[in-house]
Amino acid sequence: MRMVYTNDNRMLVGNARNLLESAGIELLVKNEFAGGVIGELSAFDAWVELWVVEDADYRRACKILETALSDRNEPDWHCSGCGEINDVAFEYCWRCQSRPPARGGAPAGD
Repeated sequence: MRMVYTNDNRMLVGNARNLLESAGIELLVKNEFAGGVIGELSAFDAWVELWVVEDADYRRACKILETALSDRNEPDWHCSGCGEINDVAFEYCWRCQSRPPARGGAPAGD
């Protein structure tokens, strides 16, 4: 088992957990309810931690989080199916589930 992510913000940890679990990566959550012991432990020791159960999933989990949490400064994309504007982080249009165009303007393949 290896720790793949920790943060003092439970919402960010929950988002990372959802991303990894949706990719089929089995996780163990540590310190999920440790907030009540701050004072007895340092605040850093009470941060929620995500651990991958299988060491073989560690690199893939790191890559998923690196991609999702990076500040890529890329522009939003316009869906060719319905015209909706989507954030660069979306792999599919939130409205019609179409794939984004590939770089250079050609549609992305499945």
